[in-house]
Amino acid sequence: MLKPWNKNKVCKTQSRNYSSRYLIELEHIFKIYNLGGEEVYASNDVSLCIGKGEFVAIVGKSGSGKSTLMNIIGALDVPSKGEYYLGGESVREMSDKQLARIRNEMIGFIFQQYNLLPRLNLAENVELPLLYAGMAAGERRERTFDALKKVGLADKWRNLPGQLSGGQQQRVSIARALSGNPSLILADEPTGALDSKTSREVLDFLKQINEEGNTIVMITHDNSIALEAKRVVRVADGKIKFDGEANDYAAIL
Repeated sequence: MLKPWNKNKVCKTQSRNYSSRYLIELEHIFKIYNLGGEEVYASNDVSLCIGKGEFVAIVGKSGSGKSTLMNIIGALDVPSKGEYYLGGESVREMSDKQLARIRNEMIGFIFQQYNLLPRLNLAENVELPLLYAGMAAGERRERTFDALKKVGLADKWRNLPGQLSGGQQQRVSIARALSGNPSLILADEPTGALDSKTSREVLDFLKQINEEGNTIVMITHDNSIALEAKRVVRVADGKIKFDGEANDYAAIL
C-alpha cells in the first residue's frame, strides 16, 4: 500500500523570491473541467514543493493527472484554483505573454518525440529558442555550441535530425533545453520512443546534468523509469498518493 500523502502540506518558505529554497511551489492546486455538465477534477487539491537541484519523477497511469500537473508546472496551462510559484513568481494570474516568457526563460523542455525541425541542422534547432528570446547572435552561437558539446554532438552540428539515431536526436533536444540556462528542465516521457540501451544512455545523461546542479522534473508512466530519479511523486485520480525517496518507493512496489 502506498504511503498516504498529507494534503495539508504546503511549502514553508520565508519569502517567495529567487532566494527561496524551493524552485516549484504548488499550493492546493485544482484543475477542473466541465464535461457533459459534470465537473471533472484532473488535479484535485495538489500541494507539492520541489527544491532547486532536485531530480523528481512524477509517475502515474494514463488518466492519473500527471500530464495535467506537467502542463501546470511547465506554464502550458493554469490551474482553476490554487497558487503556483516558479522561482518565486506567481504563475496562476499571468497573461499569455507572461506565460510565454516564463516558458522561454525559465523552463527547458524535453519531449518524447524530440520536436526537432527536420529542415534545420542541429545547431539551428538548438539555437531556435534563443533566437525567439532575442539573444544576440554571438551569444546564441556560444551557447548553442556549449550545449552541443555537453551532449557530445558538437562535431555533428551541420547534420539534419533525420541523419541521427533516436538517442542522438533526444540528446539534441536535451541540448536545446540546456541552451537557455533554464531554472527547470521538464522532461516528458524522455525515453518513451527509445530502445532499452538508448534509454539507459539518456537517463544516465539526465543524472549527469542533475549532478551538475540542474533541477529536473521527469514525467513518466513507467515505475522502473521513475526509480531512476532521486524522488518519486505518484499521482492517481488527480491526487498525490506518494511523495518520497526513490528507494522508499521501490520498497512498496
